[in-house]
Amino acid sequence: MMNVEPQAEHRWLQKLVGEWTSEAEMSMEPGKPQEKCLGSETVRKLGDLWVLCEGRGDMPGGGTANMLMTLGYDPQKKRFVGTWVGSMMTWLWVYDGSLDAAQKVLTLSSEGPDFKVEGKLAKYRDVIEFKNDNHRVLTSHVLGEDGKWNQFMTSHYRRKEQSAAEPKRTAEHAIHDLG
Repeated sequence: MMNVEPQAEHRWLQKLVGEWTSEAEMSMEPGKPQEKCLGSETVRKLGDLWVLCEGRGDMPGGGTANMLMTLGYDPQKKRFVGTWVGSMMTWLWVYDGSLDAAQKVLTLSSEGPDFKVEGKLAKYRDVIEFKNDNHRVLTSHVLGEDGKWNQFMTSHYRRKEQSAAEPKRTAEHAIHDLG
């Protein structure tokens, strides 16, 4: 569709725009200790319909990773859509998601390589929860063979302090009631 008018859901995504620092804890294998990784993310608008989230951070075990997430909203499907790619793998993750009624939690579903069995695919869920305008939490989950979601990563994003010359940005600038 061409010349789509931004919906309330598109405006909700604008809450992500800005400069962020991140601190992640992850465990790729049960029973192994959690590893901590530090990073940063720049989120910018692509018009009024999309956001691009460009991340950089430490990799568990060493090295640096670069990531790019795209997020938008498809008014025909009435679903959030997007992608994720990272410099550490060749898989293109495709997201399909929804926002909770309180407009605080965006749940994104995807399918990708099973990290335990080579050549097998698994179901994943990334959950972005806004604690406030300057703090959001991303949790990543994989669906186990027992049918239960297993959380393997938690990342806290905190908005970087703005200089006095920059205008203050709040969620009210980005969202109107979805109701």
